[in-house]
Amino acid sequence: AVCAEEKLDCVITPVAWDGIIPALTTKKIDLIVASMSITEERKKTIDFSDKYYNTPTAIIGPKDQKFGATPDDLKGKVVGVQVSTVHAVYAKKHFTGAAEVKEYQTQDEANQDLAAGRVDAVQADSIALGEFLKTDQGKACCDLKGMVAQDDEVLGPGVGAGVRKEDTDLKDKINAGIKAIRANGKYDEISKKYFDFDIYGGTPQSN
Repeated sequence: AVCAEEKLDCVITPVAWDGIIPALTTKKIDLIVASMSITEERKKTIDFSDKYYNTPTAIIGPKDQKFGATPDDLKGKVVGVQVSTVHAVYAKKHFTGAAEVKEYQTQDEANQDLAAGRVDAVQADSIALGEFLKTDQGKACCDLKGMVAQDDEVLGPGVGAGVRKEDTDLKDKINAGIKAIRANGKYDEISKKYFDFDIYGGTPQSN
């Protein structure tokens, strides 16, 4: 929608998560649109557009176990996270000492190990985990345990499009596109097709 609004010829190129910033800086790609949180650490290397969504970070676990999303709740448990994400940084900062943090190359691998009982919980963005919980496998094994406490230093103000620091014109176009679709109703139209809450900055309802 942003590309259409700004008349940009956008081509989607799959890139492994832990190589996505190097792919941008070496000009293999021109833009990162991959649910990347805006953080001060990443801003040392790349720049970001304005946020285009901001959703809470969640913990899910086996249906037959009752626990929450605090370090005390996760004491003695193994928590799965995707490598090189803000969730991995958060888990290491807040849960190390109480829980064992296990890193995976992809979110799907973490989810699969949770379903198989190889980890006790998984931490990730609430949208990603919500989608997993809607699958047959997710419905059968797991449920939402809660949202982690916010840490702005680690989790950042939201998700933005990553751009090279020198590409100020592209950044300005992306920002203009985000602003335009927020104003003309296109953002809400797309959002309501997939989500029952305000992904721009709202909190999802657990069920």
